[in-house]
Amino acid sequence: MKYVFFVLGILILTLGISLTIQSDLGTSPFDALLVGLSINVGLTVGSWEVIMALILICCNSFLKRQRPEVVGLLTAFITGIGIDIWLFLLHDLITPELWYSKVVCFGIGLVVIGLGTATYLHTNFAPIPVDRLTLIIQELTRKTIFFSRTFIYLVFLIMALIFNGPIGVGTLLTVCLGGLILNYFMPSVGKVLDRILIHSST
Repeated sequence: MKYVFFVLGILILTLGISLTIQSDLGTSPFDALLVGLSINVGLTVGSWEVIMALILICCNSFLKRQRPEVVGLLTAFITGIGIDIWLFLLHDLITPELWYSKVVCFGIGLVVIGLGTATYLHTNFAPIPVDRLTLIIQELTRKTIFFSRTFIYLVFLIMALIFNGPIGVGTLLTVCLGGLILNYFMPSVGKVLDRILIHSST
């Protein structure tokens, strides 16, 4: 049952990412970097998700001074496939033209990202390397998830600017609100999932 929620969480997360990309208002700095690399270097957004995951797994292993969490690649692989499938499905379905429809599309995407991330993180099975990095920095600095998430976002923002990723007002909103939304969903999603998992095991 845990693995069902793990995959479900990632599918919800990748739907949210795809909605923010389609909104054309700018995406999270990490996704902006992936889109920028996809446009300027080649390959799909999902492929860059996997490549970046490999780099981050090495980085996380160095910070934690332990063996690389290769299982995180599985998460990145499912995430990459999810992003590419959702972008393919939403490409013609959702292309908001008017500013308010773009805002609605982006807003829904941002909330869905928070919900999906909280869902799959709670299963405690192989976090996406960027989320593992968030947890490592939180541990090392002894600050909140909000602090570590915002710090990582700023680093990726600089990299996304270098690769001409889709930076916009949405990117700024993600940096400011992404950590807060995740902070909001973590306890409530945790309670619901614990209840379901306990119920299913009995």
